[in-house]
Amino acid sequence: MPLWLIIVLVLLAVLAIGGAIARNRQLARSRPAFERALAQVDQDLAAAAASDRGGDRAHLETSARRIFTEQLGAQPDELTLVEVIDRPGTDDDQAVFDVNAGGTHHRLVLGRRDGDWVSAA
Repeated sequence: MPLWLIIVLVLLAVLAIGGAIARNRQLARSRPAFERALAQVDQDLAAAAASDRGGDRAHLETSARRIFTEQLGAQPDELTLVEVIDRPGTDDDQAVFDVNAGGTHHRLVLGRRDGDWVSAA
């Protein structure tokens, strides 16, 4: 095999390995920011879905706090609206929350009955 071909192949291998290493470093730096942005978009989308479908966000969160306190006897530290499920009519609507209480995460699912949010459990 000619010497120039070996040099070209070694050079291509070095460039490919260097490119792969650089790409992995770039992904490692940008991934956390992407994950944060994605989580914010998900929360914004859930909030928009709740408001677009006649769900008053403040009333929804007040109901979630009340229901969580009734069920577990503890005040939630943080409520995060994760999903709004809008089925035909209002009595089949659901809202899913991630609730942080005392460092423990709980899933709280609310449903609608007669225009008010109640526990779906």
